Parts: sequence; C-alpha cells; structure tokens
Amino acid sequence: MVATVILGMLCVHLLLFSGMFLLFSTKLHGKKMGLDVFAIGNLLLGLAYLMQLVGGPSGWGVMSVVNHTLTLCAPVAYVLGAMRFFNRPVPVWRPLSALAGIYTAAQVLVQSTLGSEARYALLAGCCALLFLAMTVTLLYGTRTFAKDLRTEVVVFAVLIGGICALNAAKFVAILSGGLQALDMNSRFQMVFYIYMSFLGTVLPPSAVWLVLSRLTDDLRGMAARDPLTGLLNRRGLMDGLDAYFRARPAASAHLLIVDIDHFKSINDTWGHKVGDLVLCRVAEVLRSTARRGDLTCRLGGEEFVVVAFDTDSIGATQLAERMREAIEDRQMQDSGLTEPVRCTATIGVSEGFASAAAFDETLHQADAALYRGKMSGRNCVEMVRARETQPAASLSLG
Repeated sequence: MVATVILGMLCVHLLLFSGMFLLFSTKLHGKKMGLDVFAIGNLLLGLAYLMQLVGGPSGWGVMSVVNHTLTLCAPVAYVLGAMRFFNRPVPVWRPLSALAGIYTAAQVLVQSTLGSEARYALLAGCCALLFLAMTVTLLYGTRTFAKDLRTEVVVFAVLIGGICALNAAKFVAILSGGLQALDMNSRFQMVFYIYMSFLGTVLPPSAVWLVLSRLTDDLRGMAARDPLTGLLNRRGLMDGLDAYFRARPAASAHLLIVDIDHFKSINDTWGHKVGDLVLCRVAEVLRSTARRGDLTCRLGGEEFVVVAFDTDSIGATQLAERMREAIEDRQMQDSGLTEPVRCTATIGVSEGFASAAAFDETLHQADAALYRGKMSGRNCVEMVRARETQPAASLSLG
C-alpha cells in the first residue's frame, strides 16, 4: 500500500512538472533551452509509472511492453533536452521514435526466446548503462562544455549515478531472484520508488533554476555587447578591464583605437545596409586578428577599440599593423553589390596603462594619435607621442 502511494505521488509529480516545463517553454519562444524536451521526458516517465501502477503484477502484455518502451525513452528525452540546453540543436521525435520501435521489437524477441525475466532484466540493464553513460558525460562536461556550471553538474552526476546503481542492483536481483524481486511491497522496490520520488521532486525545479540562470547570463551578455557586430560595448569593455586588473594588479595594457576611413562616404555611396556589412566585416577582422585574451569593442559609429594585454609598445604597434593590413585586404561582398567594396582604417596606439580608471585618459592618447594619422593621409598606424594627451575631434574627419 505504501509503495502504491509513493508511486502515485511520483506520477503526479512527473505529470505536473511536465505541464510546467511545457508552459515555461511556450514563454521562451525561440530559445526554449530544452524545456520542451524535458516536458516530453517527464510525460513519458509519468505515463510509464502510471501504467505500472494500474497494470498489476509483472508479466507479459501490451501495457507492459509499452511501459518498458516509455521507461527507456524518457531518459533519452532528458539527454536530448540537456543537449539543447548546452546549445547543441538535435532532433527529438525521430530518435525517440526509432528507439521506441527498436526496443519494442527487442522486447518481443527476448520475450519469445528467453521469457519475461530476461525482458525485465533487459530494461534494468539498458537503464543502468544509459545512466552510467549520462554520469560519465556529465563529469566530463565539468571540464569542457559545462565549466560554468561545474558544481551543479557534479550534483546532477551524483544523483544520476544513484539511479544507475539502483538499476544495476535491480538487474542483478532479477537474474538471481526472478520477477519476485519486482514485487511492489519488497524492500528493494520501496527504496527504488522513494529515491525516484526524491529525484522527481528535486530535479525538475533544479532544471528550471538552471534555465533561468542561463537566461540571466545571456541577458547580461547582451547588455555588454554591441547588437550589430557582437563585439563588446563600452560597458562590457569596462567590465573586462576591471576583471583583468583585479586579477593582475601589476599588469599593463595598450589601447588601439581603430577608425574606418571615409565611412560616411561608404554610407552615402552604397547605403546603410552596406555600411553595416562593412562594420561587421571589420569587427570579424579585429576579432580574428586579436590575440587570445585581448578585448575587442565597438566604441560607437565606425570606431573600434582593441585592448592588448601582456605586450609592450612595439608589440602593440605590430598588432595594430597586422589589423590595418587585414582590413585593407578584406573584400566586402554582398548579393546586392555589383562589385566588392574595400575599406581601410587608421589606428592610434596608446602608451601602456595599468588600471581601468586610466581608460578615459588612455583613450584620449590613442585618439590624439589617430587624429594625427588621419591628418597625415589615413590608412596607417600612429603611436602616441610624449605629452600627446588631449582628445582630438577625429570624428569630423570621417
């Protein structure tokens, strides 16, 4: 009787959380974070346990076959949902349908050749192997795709490892004791249902919390980036500088200010769509040319900033020259253009600076060098000169 109550509560939990996942996913529109697939997994598992609750003693029958198929498909749905959560788009219905067909056929074959005990052992063994693979993958993920969620993923791995151990114990119990090991009032089944009820209560809210946490991080990232180019905006740049200099108090950096030459003329000649294309292509060049750890930012309009860490004035100037050459060599092609568009850029390089608080003064230095480069003919790199600290009106030059 107690096992029946626990199993009934587990069914209610799974089905209610399935509806909650589905409701949340409809509010997320284009980025559901796998919640819609988690809803499918909860629905499949809830229906499987419901069939187990009303199906009576273990044995052979259509309801039992469907129950086993749903039981195996549910964790696979969770895996697919987790892959979508970690930004790996995968199909859902095709692999689930294929698995359901293959496993149903396997059940019929095992039942006809080895009997019911082998069929129940097959389910327990498959679940144990599946959960073992999930546990290992999650632990591996703490060093790769889930570094930012290391603690949470370790907890999930431990909990899923518990399911793996219980299914492995069930597999052994069936082989040694037959179907009597699956009696709902047995001590083992009681422990199994209690643990599953615990997971059914804890894991769904945890999944929702992870999704909300990831959405919050995405919103924070959007607030720190330029929507057109994907580079950092000024806020994101300042946050990056603060984090860098807090971690390395004795470090220094150089600032490169990059201005596209005659950008107003490009807009006037080709239109703002091509102007946006040029901005995006220049951003790609800066992102690919900058070294690992450097910060790239769109300051506004046609001006970009690159902060080069761990280098001296010579290294910063050489980096700026590589960027200038890469921009000059890059062709901007669009389906609406009759010919490729090329552009050049002038780059001003500051002296070294050692704190985020010195950013504005350093920007003025680089801007003064940029202004001098514009006046001397553009498409060049200029290093700041001694006492050249006043801001220049380079925007008026285009």
